Amino acid sequence: MKLINYKSVEPTHFNNDAAKEIAGRVVAGKADGANNFCMRIFEIAPGGHTPKHAHPWEHEMFIHSGVGEIYGNGKWNPLGPGNVVFMPPDEEHQVRNTGKELLILACLVPSIAPEL
Repeated sequence: MKLINYKSVEPTHFNNDAAKEIAGRVVAGKADGANNFCMRIFEIAPGGHTPKHAHPWEHEMFIHSGVGEIYGNGKWNPLGPGNVVFMPPDEEHQVRNTGKELLILACLVPSIAPEL
């Protein structure tokens, strides 16, 4: 078993044209013996966003705190604490923070996906 506080994992920072003001952490992945999935925690700063992208695998997200929007089904949809997102394969999506606090979410991807 592994039991940690996610903040104990050193973040990878993303801040470029495609992704703005993001700290990502792999909290359960291949290095832990997780052979079927990877759990990542993302902190998106106010005004930050993930890249708009699509990929051939599904993934799931749980919004822990903060507010924002997710692009999916061709439109922007509000996000807040307690929301769960199922993103099917090949659907274009993007998350952006529209609030004044960190938008913190857990994201689960299958082992075929890059961990970060």
